[in-house]
Amino acid sequence: MTISLLLASSSPYRRELLARLGLPFLTASPEVDEAPQAGERATALVERLARLKAQTLASRFPDSLIIGSDQAATVGGASVGKPATRAAAVAQLQAASGQLAVFQTGVCVLDARSGRVASAVVPTLVHFRQLSTALIERYLAQESALDCAGSFKSESLGIALCQRISSEDPTALVGLPLIALVSLLHEFGVAVPG
Repeated sequence: MTISLLLASSSPYRRELLARLGLPFLTASPEVDEAPQAGERATALVERLARLKAQTLASRFPDSLIIGSDQAATVGGASVGKPATRAAAVAQLQAASGQLAVFQTGVCVLDARSGRVASAVVPTLVHFRQLSTALIERYLAQESALDCAGSFKSESLGIALCQRISSEDPTALVGLPLIALVSLLHEFGVAVPG
């Protein structure tokens, strides 16, 4: 039986990134509680949630290789999630002004047939410019960033908010670290390019 590839995500950003690899895949939305556990650091959180997202769908897709991913950000050691509201986005960007934000992106591959799992966490350092209230307001008026960790959408207008980005994998900040994912897929015998 041929194994199919499944992305455990409803994120259009992750779907667009995975499509870059040219592999056929399906998507399904995992229903998981993304709240951090008491004292859980960002790296542990994203690794746990990436794995949990994949595991949640394993019984529905028993012949699949399932990819889960999650991202969390910290600014000054404080966790920063998706803002959901414009007021929260303004507050997040004011807090990030002139600061270093660390985005941790976890990725997991689960073979639903065997239960075998492999995962990685890729950090990205974002050095923000000094952000005036007027700049933040203009950014949020033009950019739909309420569904992005830290209200920061680097793949488009958010790039104007930062001085420097440092990462081993430029796709990690968008939500799915493709360099790490290709390595994980190779571990499961999936050739990229196929």
